[in-house]
Amino acid sequence: MRRVSRRVEIRGLGLGGGEPLRVQGMTKTDTRHPQATLDQIRALEVVGAEIVRLAIPDLESAHALAELRPHTASPLVADIHFDHTLALAALEAGADKIRINPGNIPDRRRLQEVAEAAKQRGVPIRIGVNSGSVPMRLVREHHGANAQALVAAAQETAALFESWGFSDIVISLKSSSVLETIEANQLLAQTVPYPIHLGVTAAGPLLESAVRSSLALGPLLMQGIGDTIRVSITGDPCREAEVAWEILRSLGLRQRGPMVVSCPTCARSHHPALEQLVERVKTRLRQADVLAPVTVAIMGCEVNGPGEAREADIGLALGKTGAHLFRKGRVVRRVSLEQAEEALLTEIEQSLAEDASAE
Repeated sequence: MRRVSRRVEIRGLGLGGGEPLRVQGMTKTDTRHPQATLDQIRALEVVGAEIVRLAIPDLESAHALAELRPHTASPLVADIHFDHTLALAALEAGADKIRINPGNIPDRRRLQEVAEAAKQRGVPIRIGVNSGSVPMRLVREHHGANAQALVAAAQETAALFESWGFSDIVISLKSSSVLETIEANQLLAQTVPYPIHLGVTAAGPLLESAVRSSLALGPLLMQGIGDTIRVSITGDPCREAEVAWEILRSLGLRQRGPMVVSCPTCARSHHPALEQLVERVKTRLRQADVLAPVTVAIMGCEVNGPGEAREADIGLALGKTGAHLFRKGRVVRRVSLEQAEEALLTEIEQSLAEDASAE
């Protein structure tokens, strides 16, 4: 059962309070260059990022938000560290949400200025605590930058915000440790009513991040913890959103676009380049902007092929001399191995068109 949190709204998009789990991405461009940043925002939108965070390291970056805001409908989050005046400038420029780190803005008067400015504009604030920036006082008190210290830092800051009459709060507790991330968010979920943003900080390049993020976020999401997620990857930000969606889709929490399942291949495989075939199909489905939640199976031999293909919405089972196409559990036609790719894509297109016309 999913944890019920307080609902927060960011540019009309609900977080928590029973709203769908939201996928967030973060631009990697220099925010001072609006066109390059806008191009990346649009690329993130294509792959399903519903909220986009931007680093605001200086005033020029904060002012650039004013140029970006009219050209995208996506909620834009200003990521602020060290200097509270950057948060104030970002709010003035049209930021839809502010992320602050209490570990590097320790002055309460400055935090209060941000809270009051955000309240005036109806803009929520995410209190984002990372294991690398826990206040040293709490590190000493809890004998390390551990789960207890992360929770304490978030609780203290949230209590301050509430005392100033500000309650549109989202909290994130992130560590590069999978187990620490799980423990911290489990503790947090028991003690605060706010929406929780999930992620693993400094998770590494694609493979490492996909594994670590899945291991950390999966158990939390299965316990009903989490209202929005971001997968942190050293590399293309679009892959972050793709991995995030795959995590949610694999857990049956949200669906978006085709889910492709395929066999790992072995000596029984009847296609010499099944991996390349799978990647081509995925690319062409993405280019065709297929968003319907359809399951596509691509299987290389007769052992598990027909069974897996039969269980998918659309399936391709390769044999020694040809391939069988399945739709909704039954064989619809047999094609040659050379025709298999085009036949599969045609079958997907026809199936989706028929489903759409039947609605």
